Amino acid sequence: MSSEHNSWVRDALIYHVFPLGLCGAPASSEPKQPSRSRIKALLDWKAQAASLGCNTLLLGPFWESVSHGYDITDYRTVDRRLGTKDDLASVLSEWKNQGFRLVFDGVFNHCGRGFPPFVDLCQKGESSPYVDWFDGVDFSKRSPYGDPFSYKGWSGHFNLVKFRLSNPALREYLFSSIASWIDDYDIDGLRIDAADVIDKDFLRDLVRFCRSKKHDFWFVGEVVHGNYRDWTDTGLDSITNYELYKGLWSSHHDGNYFEIAWSLNRQFGEGGVYNGLRLYNFAENHDVNRVASLVNEAHLYPLHLLLFTIPGVPSLYYGEEAAWKGVKANGSDAPLRPALQPDDLKEGSQPDLAHAIRHFHELRQKVPALKGLDYQAAHVASHQFAFWRRDNQGHRALVAINAETERKEIIVEAPQGTVWEDALNGGTWHSDGRLHLELDPMWGRVLHPVSQNGF
Repeated sequence: MSSEHNSWVRDALIYHVFPLGLCGAPASSEPKQPSRSRIKALLDWKAQAASLGCNTLLLGPFWESVSHGYDITDYRTVDRRLGTKDDLASVLSEWKNQGFRLVFDGVFNHCGRGFPPFVDLCQKGESSPYVDWFDGVDFSKRSPYGDPFSYKGWSGHFNLVKFRLSNPALREYLFSSIASWIDDYDIDGLRIDAADVIDKDFLRDLVRFCRSKKHDFWFVGEVVHGNYRDWTDTGLDSITNYELYKGLWSSHHDGNYFEIAWSLNRQFGEGGVYNGLRLYNFAENHDVNRVASLVNEAHLYPLHLLLFTIPGVPSLYYGEEAAWKGVKANGSDAPLRPALQPDDLKEGSQPDLAHAIRHFHELRQKVPALKGLDYQAAHVASHQFAFWRRDNQGHRALVAINAETERKEIIVEAPQGTVWEDALNGGTWHSDGRLHLELDPMWGRVLHPVSQNGF
């Protein structure tokens, strides 16, 4: 993984939206349907995202597709359910003018069955010039769809046709499409869908190509399982931190901060496997049950304080700031991707959560150590957790969190004579060799030194 060449990510707070869901698009597209400018609904969310302190917009798939957007049929045409290229350009220019960075969801592992080269293969068989664009094409077998050939689909889903990314003509098509995204929309990065099953040579070439167009281009790869270090040499900047995602919600659900503490130490503690990597941290996204449906809603406050104070890049999924709920139903992700307007969030059950999130973001700007990558546990109990943070300039901070409904005291060792300011709540703390910290229910403290006394 690359270093901090794209330093803007240190200050990033990402707002993640799923356009087909948020904009209320029909579940499937019909070729003869007229274009509908639903994408303009994104304009209404600009102020909402900015109010939280967000400065980067991550857009889920919006190119022409059959259903959920990951079965793309055209990498250069906006899905007719959302509008036109001009609609998209006008919307995104408004976000850019507000100062937002833009990250697109890049679907390069597979396409939909309606992708014209695959349609050509279905029609012409072995005489199609696109035979080698797709992985595992075998004319001695038939596909589950009855095609006179078989092919590989993503994770056994044959509506998602796996590309053969070593094919030069296919690469040229995909790279020229990406070039148009950079030229037309001034995007700043890509989320690489299904990065864990994409050929690494393709990823390396993709990174080189995009950085030749924009030197501080940022990449985050979607990897659900496995060792994130396995993608270190591809040039990707970040990886979706599913291990930490799981610990965030289940440590609160189970009253077990030992779980998240173990993960953080494994990842970022002394000798941590991901030391130096700025991973992509999230509490929910378009593929997982919404966190407000997984934990007691009061725990959303300490949970998000953790999200904003651990090493990495924090991300929010639209509606998360209002404790919006949603769980998968009958195998469908639709409940996770609802049609919403910003005014709908006023109906959320935690009206103070958005204010808290804004406050947590401001902490990251005020306390330099929180943008660093160094981590060390200081106190771990079932419902209380404290840890040290440090950046490469030597700035330090102490984060302490209480996930109980009662006020609790914890004691943390700190050099005698040091003086600490609580950036979250205000107030000053003096160490006599230990800090005696009273923690409010479902809340915490973030201390940074006023006087370090050699610390």
